[in-house]
Amino acid sequence: MTNESEAAGSSPNYLSKFSLAGKVALITGGSRGIGRGIALCLAEAGADIVLTARKPPDLEETAQAITKIGRRVLTVPANIRNLSEVDSVVKTAVDKFRRIDILVNNAATNPLYGSVFDIDEKAWDVTLGLNLKSCFFMSQAVGKLMRDRGGGSIINIASEDGIRPFVGLGVYSISKAGLIMLTKVMAEEWGQYHIRVNAIAPGFVRTKFSQAVWDNPKMVEEVESNIAIGRIAEPEEVVNTALFLASEASSYITGQTVVLDGGHFASVKPLLSMMAQGTKKE
Repeated sequence: MTNESEAAGSSPNYLSKFSLAGKVALITGGSRGIGRGIALCLAEAGADIVLTARKPPDLEETAQAITKIGRRVLTVPANIRNLSEVDSVVKTAVDKFRRIDILVNNAATNPLYGSVFDIDEKAWDVTLGLNLKSCFFMSQAVGKLMRDRGGGSIINIASEDGIRPFVGLGVYSISKAGLIMLTKVMAEEWGQYHIRVNAIAPGFVRTKFSQAVWDNPKMVEEVESNIAIGRIAEPEEVVNTALFLASEASSYITGQTVVLDGGHFASVKPLLSMMAQGTKKE
């Protein structure tokens, strides 16, 4: 008969599953906002970090914060819309650390807010080029390394707009919907190589990317009235999910999109509002 102490001694160390000690994480768009938060979080969990973004000063500021945590960090300024720079980032990371265990595809853009009637070819190419094309080829390059080393975790930062379109963000929504499908396709094909591919779909997050929303009190009120929790998210509320998906704590999860929207999709307020308006018209 097993006593309580023996049972306790044989229990798994659940918290150790979140450790990233000995791992190397590459984060695109890692110099600010959600990307910066994820970089700091993964570093605190024990990973060495490779950061890439377009602006060296922002990269260096984040790199200094990672160094203070006690982890090694490499910054690689690049515009990963250019596929040659994707290859350069991966090669530079491997030359330094010899491996990449975690990839976070976070870099994104939305150059135009407005009707799809007004989207020109340049805006389309810029948006799809960074939000989808670069993610595909970055994942392909890193995925080959992971395959040869026996596995890894890829995390795509999508958006709730890729599931339910947001007025004025039509092409951005299309790009994020494509990223969610990319997640499923790669997860299905690469599972045999022990490569897990998942996505995080945040709702409104208080970052520079969404500043046009939270700088406008009227818009904030409208947005928050349709969120069950009643407020816009902070960047740090996204990063813990990234840690979970990067770590062995999520070892049986792949091909999934985790929606972090504060209950936006769950809220019935927009429906009730429409019903009320319909009643008034009658």
